[in-house]
Amino acid sequence: MSSDVIRVHDVSKQFRLRNDKSLKERLVNRRASREHENSFWALRDIDLSVPAGSTVGFVGHNGSGKSTLLKVIGGILAPTSGYVERRGRLAALLELGAGFHGDLTGRENVFLNASLLGMSQKQTERYFDAIVDFSGIGEFIDTQVKFYSSGMYVRLAFSVAVHVDPEILLVDEVLAVGDEPFQRKCLERIRRFQAEGRTIVLVTHALDQVRELCDRAVMLDHGRMVEEGTPAQVIRAFREANEEVVAADADAEVASGERPVTISSVRVTGADGTPLITAGPDEPLEIRIALETARPVEDYVVGVALTDHMERLVYGTNTHLLGIATPRVDGHAEVRFSVDRLPVVEGQYFVTAAVHPVRGPEWHRVDRAAVVRVRTTIQEDGVVHLAPRIEVTT
Repeated sequence: MSSDVIRVHDVSKQFRLRNDKSLKERLVNRRASREHENSFWALRDIDLSVPAGSTVGFVGHNGSGKSTLLKVIGGILAPTSGYVERRGRLAALLELGAGFHGDLTGRENVFLNASLLGMSQKQTERYFDAIVDFSGIGEFIDTQVKFYSSGMYVRLAFSVAVHVDPEILLVDEVLAVGDEPFQRKCLERIRRFQAEGRTIVLVTHALDQVRELCDRAVMLDHGRMVEEGTPAQVIRAFREANEEVVAADADAEVASGERPVTISSVRVTGADGTPLITAGPDEPLEIRIALETARPVEDYVVGVALTDHMERLVYGTNTHLLGIATPRVDGHAEVRFSVDRLPVVEGQYFVTAAVHPVRGPEWHRVDRAAVVRVRTTIQEDGVVHLAPRIEVTT
């Protein structure tokens, strides 16, 4: 395997779906059961190598096969065809509370879970205090885990996994569970593992997390590996393949006659008015919001918001906040929000538009009415694109 610690050789995984509701039905209707049996391939022809010390992220839509592949790598599921080679102590966090028994206390489950991960009782006793301290649930350690919240479950499970001294860590979505301080602790431990040269395979829907933590990424689609490369390349491919744009719909929810102003369209364009889908962070652009009125209107405000793929607000404003006096409209109008540059990191950003009176509820709002993809030529994290000048003096 040379420097690889994981090798996936032509792996496929098939699941069979039965409509029988009980073992009795399956036995009585044995022939009919076979005839009505359905099957699907969760994985098809996966070839993958993971070098020692690397951090690899799996991305893809729900049902793409990410978690199934992680379970095959971890030995939880056996492949239908192909095989997996792996070397080194492995710790896996594949499901919430996997390896825990609800009727046992947290203390008892620490020893149970650690033994499943290959630790002896003496080793677990040595690390026990550190495990409990990291999890932050010391006062509940002698409570049955069936009374734990989902956050407490995963905190204890993650704490055990990172204390078994793994050479390979498999993580499936658990970094999204728990409060913010605990998530920071998890990320700090992940970074420490990376600095120590350990291998991490990560499944997450948080694309920014893949970009921040991983040095390689793999995109799955309907069980097949469709993209492999740097996190920036794979995330770009995923976003382009799964772009969601909700078109403005003036007929939605409320008849136009019941509100004085509606939004008929929202477009992102270049400064010359040509449609713009992809832009650099230093390119000018305009957000053009077309309005239609049922009667002459003078008292109105037009707002715009920019959100990222996680619905986090990147920017928001409106004509009233900017001190812009809107003219009387009778029929049609267009409001343009123009900027010389959109200083954000690479990603996909959605435009939401709204119109309302200066005081009072909104007349019309269109979420994700348009989209703009920002591309950069440099690697950077966060939200804001700064393009710093760096000088080193000695």
